[in-house]
Amino acid sequence: MKAKELRDLGLQELQEKDKSMDQELFSLRFQKSTRQLGNTAMISKVKKDRARVKTVLRELELAKASQS
Repeated sequence: MKAKELRDLGLQELQEKDKSMDQELFSLRFQKSTRQLGNTAMISKVKKDRARVKTVLRELELAKASQS
């Protein structure tokens, strides 16, 4: 997912997406440890997407603080 697409989402949607990615990352790590994960590149993809979501959330937080 691209950051441009994430910036179009609302705060609530971004927070939900962050939670779901956290759960997905946990699941992937668990699958990797039990040797059930076929594509280990998914872990890094989810980590990068989660970082993008957190970056956009932080941008929104800073924008809100600067308006006050």
